[in-house]
Amino acid sequence: MKTVIQRVSSASVNVEGNKIADIQKGLLVLVGIEDTDNQEDSIWLCQKITNLRIFGDENDVMNFSVKDIDGEIIIVSQFTLHASTKKGNRPSYLKASKPETAIPMYEKFVSQMEKELGRKVQTGIFGADMKVALLNDGPVTIIMDSKNRE
Repeated sequence: MKTVIQRVSSASVNVEGNKIADIQKGLLVLVGIEDTDNQEDSIWLCQKITNLRIFGDENDVMNFSVKDIDGEIIIVSQFTLHASTKKGNRPSYLKASKPETAIPMYEKFVSQMEKELGRKVQTGIFGADMKVALLNDGPVTIIMDSKNRE
C-alpha cells in the first residue's frame, strides 16, 4: 500500500460538480492499493499516519499529530501511485489492484483510519473522476509505503 500524506489547512473533493468531502486543518491521504496488500499493511499505515508528529506546537515545532490537534482526514483512492514509468512514456498500472480487490481493501483502510483517529473520516468516491483541491500547509508532504517500513 502506498500513501501520499499532505498536511493541509483545507481540502475538498468534488465529483460531477458536487462537493462530497470538505475539511479544514488536517490530512489529505492519497492511497494506492496493490494485490499483495493486506490488513497488516492497513493497520500499520493507519497507526503511523494518525500518530505522525507533523503539526506545529506553540513554538511551531512539529510535535503534534492529527489526533493531538483534533484534525480531520480525507482519504482518496489513487491507483496511479503504483505507476511504473520504467519503459516508454505511457505509465503502466499493472501493479495496481483491480476494483474487485482494491475496493474491499480501501474500505478496510478507511475503517481502520476511523478506528485509529477515533472519529469519522471523509472520503472520495472509489473510481470516480474526482477534483481534489487542497491548501498544503508548510508544505508538508510525506510518502509512505507499507512494503518499505523505514
